[in-house]
Amino acid sequence: MILGVESSCDDTGLAIWEAGQFIYEQTSSQIDLHALYGGVVPQLAAREHLRNFPILLKDLQKQVDLQRIKQIAVTCGPGLPGSLALGIAFAWSLRLALGCELVGVHHLRGHILSPFIEHPNFRKQNNLFPHLSLLVSGGNTILSSVDETLSIRVLATTIDDAAGEAIDKGAKLLGLRYPGGPEIEQYAQQGDARKYIFPQAFTQDGEWKFSFSGIKTSLRYRLAALTEAELKEQFRDICAGYQRAIIDVLVKKLHQALQHDHFGSIGLSGGVANNRLLRERVQELGAAMYLPVFLPKPKYTGDNASMIAFAAAIDPVHTTDTIDFKPNWPL
Repeated sequence: MILGVESSCDDTGLAIWEAGQFIYEQTSSQIDLHALYGGVVPQLAAREHLRNFPILLKDLQKQVDLQRIKQIAVTCGPGLPGSLALGIAFAWSLRLALGCELVGVHHLRGHILSPFIEHPNFRKQNNLFPHLSLLVSGGNTILSSVDETLSIRVLATTIDDAAGEAIDKGAKLLGLRYPGGPEIEQYAQQGDARKYIFPQAFTQDGEWKFSFSGIKTSLRYRLAALTEAELKEQFRDICAGYQRAIIDVLVKKLHQALQHDHFGSIGLSGGVANNRLLRERVQELGAAMYLPVFLPKPKYTGDNASMIAFAAAIDPVHTTDTIDFKPNWPL
């Protein structure tokens, strides 16, 4: 029995993995609090973790005998320093009380492996490797290759804003509430993505990097040139064009990687992986290339403790017994 502990940003999570399945999963969200400020406030996030962990632990005790826990797996980074520290302090305290093993897990490794949560025996299928992973979240945009030992090789990452960050900032410019991804997606479904064309950076073959700051700047200038009436009339088309430009870049880079090297499967993860259009486009690409596509359930796309427990269970080689918070821990 493995207890996963997650608190890298503003979600507090606990999950229990046992015998190839989850018997407990709980995440306490802070979205409503941070929406008041238009984004995550680090000090408030840490304060809420301090409140939420005892509540989740009390709920866990009602359903699970804590003495049966053999290992605690906690997120050590990357993330907000205060949030990480709270999670690690909680994990250490519980470890001392229970006398069990404590290991640290890389938060991004948890995301990258999350598409396999519903396929725990995936390592027995050698034809799935190397696996091409696209991690898209508010803080990261990473294209990587995962081999059969679950070692990760980064192929491309962003040089400025992450894709999710660009979406949230674009939503803020449009006057939408935080988090902006679901808001833009909702309006985009009713708009024409062909009416507004936004710039796409590093789309040429061989340019192994992402950049999303330019599209955000382009949106700002376009909005400044519109009257209030024009914006109201074309709002849905702007959302559709903005969303499509970001997704186009992500899918193009996936396609380029597939043309350069042999891969046995494709995986999509991170908070933005919950976007319906992105999921459809990645599935279409997989079908066109005759490759299986692994998509996590929506509840596993955001920050969650389940992916941390799962990573520790299936990939013990890449856990660490040096437990310390590492805000900038490289992948």
